[in-house]
Amino acid sequence: MNPKRSANKKYWKPKSKRWLAAAILSPAAAVAASALVPNVQAVNTLYYRTALVAFLAALLVLWTMRRFRNRLYHYSQFIAAAGLALTVLDLLTTKSNILKLPFFPGPTQIVEVLYTERAMLFVCTVYSLRLFFAGLACGVILGVATGVMTGWNRQWNYWLFPVLKIIGVIPPVAWIPLALVVFPTSFYAGIFLLALASWFSIAFMVAGGIASTPKAYFEVSRTLGASERFLLFHVAIPNAVPSIFTGIATSAGMCFMTLVITEMIGAKAGLGWYINWAKAWASYDKVYASILIMGAAFCIILGVINLFRNYFLRWQK
Repeated sequence: MNPKRSANKKYWKPKSKRWLAAAILSPAAAVAASALVPNVQAVNTLYYRTALVAFLAALLVLWTMRRFRNRLYHYSQFIAAAGLALTVLDLLTTKSNILKLPFFPGPTQIVEVLYTERAMLFVCTVYSLRLFFAGLACGVILGVATGVMTGWNRQWNYWLFPVLKIIGVIPPVAWIPLALVVFPTSFYAGIFLLALASWFSIAFMVAGGIASTPKAYFEVSRTLGASERFLLFHVAIPNAVPSIFTGIATSAGMCFMTLVITEMIGAKAGLGWYINWAKAWASYDKVYASILIMGAAFCIILGVINLFRNYFLRWQK
C-alpha cells in the first residue's frame, strides 16, 4: 500500500491550509484576549498565559516536522474550536464577570489550580488509577471467564446467562452499602464495585463473540483432527478477540464512572474524593481541574487499549 495513501486514510480531514491557519490563530487569539483585555476578576493570569504560549509554540514546531504534519491537519479543526472556546470562556469569566465565581471559574483559574495543586492532584490521580486498574483487571478476568463459559458450554449458559441479565442491569453503585459492610477497607470495596461494573459488558461481548464463530471453522478443524480444547483456544476464543477488546473499552468507561462515585463515598484519596472535598469548600476551580485530569487520563487509557487491540488484531490488516 502507498504510504501517502495510508496516511491520508488514517488522517481523513482535508488538507486545507485555512484550517491550519485557524488552528494557529485561535490559540493566538486566546493569548491576545488574556494579555490585552483587562481583568475584572482578581486572578493570576501568568500560568494560563504561559500554557497558551507554550501550546502555540508547540503547534509551530510540529508544523516544521513533516512526520507530524498530517496529524496536525487532522486535528486542526478541533484545535481551532478549542482555542475559540477558551477565548469565549475567558471573556465571559475573567474579563467581564458575566459568569460569576465561584460556580463558573474561567480557564485562568483552572490552569492555576493545575499548577499550584499539582502535588495533591498527582497523588489523587495515582490513587485513582491504582484503584481503576485493579478493579478493571479483576473485571476483565472474571468477564472473559464468564463469557467463555457462557458462549461455549450450554450447561454453563443455562445457569450463568440469567445471572448476567439480572445483575448486569443493576447499577454497581447500588451495591455500595453491601460492599462497605462485607469488605474490610474502602479500597477493596472499590475493587469489588469496579469489577462488577466492568464484568457484565465484557462477559456479554465475549459470549456473543464465541457464539458467533462460524460453524465452518469448527467443521474444518474437526475434519483435521482437532480436539475440543483446540477448538476452544484456537478457534472460538481468537474469533472473540475483537469482541473482547470492544467489551474492555466499554467497561473502561463504566469503570471510570463508578470509580468517581465510589471515591466520593468511602475513599480517603483519589480524584473523586478530591472533587467531593473541593465542592464542600465551594472551590469549583479545583473541581473542574480534576475533571480535566479525568478526561485526559481516560483518553490515554483508551489509547493504550487501542494500541493493544491493534497489536493483537494486526492480522486483520
